[in-house]
Amino acid sequence: MSRHLERIKIFQRELIKQGLGAALLFYSRDIFYYTGIAQPAFLAVFPDDYRLFVRSGYPYAVQTAGIEASHISEERRLDFIYQEYFSYLWNKRLGIELDLLPANNYLAYQKLFQGFELQDVSPLILKQRTVKTPYEIEQIRRACRVVETGQQAIQQGLRPGITELELSAVIENSHRLAGHEGGIFLRHPDLPLGMGPISSGANLGDFTGLVYSVSGVGLSTALPIGPSNRIIDDGDPVVVDIPSMVNGYHADQSRTYVAGRATPRLKGLYADLREISDYVIDTIKPGMGCDQVYDLAVEKAAEMRVEEQFLRFTGDSHCRLIGHGVGIEVNEPPVLIANNRATIPDSCVLAIEMHMLDKRAGVVKIEDTVLISSAGNEILTKASRDLIETAAAS
Repeated sequence: MSRHLERIKIFQRELIKQGLGAALLFYSRDIFYYTGIAQPAFLAVFPDDYRLFVRSGYPYAVQTAGIEASHISEERRLDFIYQEYFSYLWNKRLGIELDLLPANNYLAYQKLFQGFELQDVSPLILKQRTVKTPYEIEQIRRACRVVETGQQAIQQGLRPGITELELSAVIENSHRLAGHEGGIFLRHPDLPLGMGPISSGANLGDFTGLVYSVSGVGLSTALPIGPSNRIIDDGDPVVVDIPSMVNGYHADQSRTYVAGRATPRLKGLYADLREISDYVIDTIKPGMGCDQVYDLAVEKAAEMRVEEQFLRFTGDSHCRLIGHGVGIEVNEPPVLIANNRATIPDSCVLAIEMHMLDKRAGVVKIEDTVLISSAGNEILTKASRDLIETAAAS
């Protein structure tokens, strides 16, 4: 049995368990997960059957799909699909990815599927995706090797006088040449990440709110995230958080660098952050609640008497998130956030991320993609986790 058919069968069992008569998926990442392709399509899943309706690129889809060609049709009209496959269903509870469906499309679905009860099936899909197979873990490893090339490029390219944008281009180029597919997927309708956050010096204190961490300010207020045209000065800390994607799977890593020599205060701040990160990665176990992991980090910071600096934003507020799942999307469940009682499954891949802000020293951050397993946790991002000084002044 192919891995895609096995995933579909697991999903079918969940549909039965939830009392759903069918599911109709349209989101490219979910369709890729279940069929191995990402062409515009609808995937209809029934308790005992499934069919992929390709809306565009049918010949290529048949050649490359991970499911049998006998289950693939060329069809772009949803009313035809409804008439042929859904109109006769006696169980009229239909699963849809409601978290991603625009309001106008929802109204059109309601009109077409008259008499059906539309249910949000995304939680079932996302829960299934949290457990990673050996194949998926290997793809994430490959993506992690790509982000490691970015660190090598930074060590060669970071120097006082370069702009954030120029440095980002050096990193992005190294990722692409190493196999990054050039796209980053998030399950948010309006969160354009660009290539990823990067920030330096005074910009590190500007949190734009687009992500719950170091964001960078971007090139304009139209997209306030990522690199700006700021010139990096001697001694500036630089935080780089540029993910990669290989074969549909992501790696997420953040590292802190210094263009020149770091001050003793910045070194101490980073050492404290690294100790908290190491503690969380060593302590987290399958079966723990997401809120428990968050509490572990906060309690460790308090024990070390750095709770004021830990996860701090400019002002008095603090971040309430220290990590998230990684896979077909760069940010997916489970989310390590305060008050989230969802549990962490075995063979889950998480991005453990945290930062510290000290008004005098500056901002530092570390993030790693980590396999959480009953056999022992493994940091998949192998790039050095030290505070790296580059182009140090003589």
